[in-house]
Amino acid sequence: MYKHILLAIDLEDAHSWEKPVNTASEYAKAFGSTLHVVTVVPDFGMSIVGSFFPADYEKKMMETITQKLHAFASEHVPDGINVQHIVALGSIYAEILRVAAKIKPDLIVMGTHRPNMQDYLIGPNAARVSRHALCSVLIVRD
Repeated sequence: MYKHILLAIDLEDAHSWEKPVNTASEYAKAFGSTLHVVTVVPDFGMSIVGSFFPADYEKKMMETITQKLHAFASEHVPDGINVQHIVALGSIYAEILRVAAKIKPDLIVMGTHRPNMQDYLIGPNAARVSRHALCSVLIVRD
């Protein structure tokens, strides 16, 4: 049923992955799916901010995050599940949707938290992904 599952996590926030990684792993194991684990590194937002960092900062940061994502998957995704590691740079919800458009998953799994008042006005990443994704989205509450 699900050949490709996209699991979106924030490596720095255990609440974003504690339950979702278990759920996505169970689905991947049950269906023999490939688990595409994506983490998004927010960009600077404005080019002037980026000018304060060394020229190779972004490349080094992406290499470090890629290593952390591989270590994360080795530790938290059970053996026997085919895993693809994806590190994206930019707006969280936009990058999750961009990656989803590229790999065409059957299911996106991501965590969320109880919304605060500003989340109702602005909209959390999970809500934006679920509104715009072209596949089913499973939101796992912490």
